[in-house]
Amino acid sequence: MSFSSLILSCTGDATEDYIPLEAEDGEAYSGGLTTVFDTSVNAFGFQAANLTGEDALFFFTGNSLFTKPWVFAGASTTARDGLGPFFNARACSACHFKDGRGRPPSFAGELDHGLLLRLGIPNNNVEDSAFEDPIYKGQLQDQAMPGILPEGSFTIQYSNVDVIYPDGSRVTLRKPNYSINSLAYGDLDSGIKISPRVANHMVGLGLLEAITDQTLIEFADEFDSDNDGISGRSNYVWDIQSESFKIGRFGWKANQPNVRQQIASAFSGDLGITSTLFPDENCPEGVDCDQILNGGAPEIDNEDLRKVTLYSSTLAVPARRNYEDQDILEGKKLFNDFKCTSCHKAKIETGNHPIEALSFQTIRPYTDLLLHDMGPGLADELNDFLASGSEWRTPPLWGIGLFQTVNDHTFLLHDGRARTIEEAILWHGGEGDNSKNAFMNASEQDRQKLINFIESL
Repeated sequence: MSFSSLILSCTGDATEDYIPLEAEDGEAYSGGLTTVFDTSVNAFGFQAANLTGEDALFFFTGNSLFTKPWVFAGASTTARDGLGPFFNARACSACHFKDGRGRPPSFAGELDHGLLLRLGIPNNNVEDSAFEDPIYKGQLQDQAMPGILPEGSFTIQYSNVDVIYPDGSRVTLRKPNYSINSLAYGDLDSGIKISPRVANHMVGLGLLEAITDQTLIEFADEFDSDNDGISGRSNYVWDIQSESFKIGRFGWKANQPNVRQQIASAFSGDLGITSTLFPDENCPEGVDCDQILNGGAPEIDNEDLRKVTLYSSTLAVPARRNYEDQDILEGKKLFNDFKCTSCHKAKIETGNHPIEALSFQTIRPYTDLLLHDMGPGLADELNDFLASGSEWRTPPLWGIGLFQTVNDHTFLLHDGRARTIEEAILWHGGEGDNSKNAFMNASEQDRQKLINFIESL
């Protein structure tokens, strides 16, 4: 469908020329040739459309290891044993339900919701994350093997934050406050800070990995040399396999350099599953893990880790919806005019990747993978390598309009505090202030057009 014709609209003696906006060539293909056209509840669960050969076969093995629950050591199966002894979920899919997005718990004590608490003591060491708690280390595990007390639990209380638009419209945001309860092995350090993290949706991870370092370096403007108020920079984090610092791409603070290490880190921290990258069990100080039955060393071997990494790398990005509608195209223009694309880069070319299907694709992820200062309202006060307490990686927006369909919610931002796209925009501060203010100063109709555009991604 094309909108290239000239439409004349006449009112009385005045004639107004209106030239409709047009979609770009290939705009529907958010993930390039990996894109799938599906808007069902399973929209995030398909393999890349161009995946072939052995990769296509191993995708299904990886899916099984990702989706099915792991079991405690000593169970009848040894293919997926070694869960715990302390953990947050029994399967990757418990937090990434249908390969989608997690959410805050709906009630105290709810499990498998997809939000966890990172723990840390701020420091100034740019070559490391925040100092871990002396007892509970870097993450609170709220589940444990039978006969062992979980480390603790947490509750969330929300306070209201009212925002009033220049036109008088009012929106009430919610600000979370976290309490850690029932600590089983001692008190937290007096300097501890809490950083809640919601599980992100899984699509397109391999494509983000395939973006070249040079591209990300070109996106960066650490000292805002062009004076546009945006000073994005890459995080440089420790790559365990190469034993060197690499550009971080994954996680809310871009603290993981590649999909494999991100997956292994989640197995370790969230499921208590050891690997060659993370060989140590997570046990609080005073608990001897060596005396607890485990699933071997490592509990997930390199071949199975490779298959889960392949699966996680090749989950296809769903195609755009309604991208030719004039309402959506006008929202897209507003997104550009408000400088949202300064961080949410619309179109990127991938480079070479070991998985051929991901190489040299034109993708539309709406991210630059850089760290940006989002102001004190979203700050967690914890450093993570180069990332300060108020810096966060720009989250990709592809797939955002399908969260409601796939996961039955639209809780956004790193802790799920925003219940809508509008609320997420209004939480922007720091480098996001100018774009947020442009949104707030727009008419209600234009604000809705911009939101409709984002929902089409």
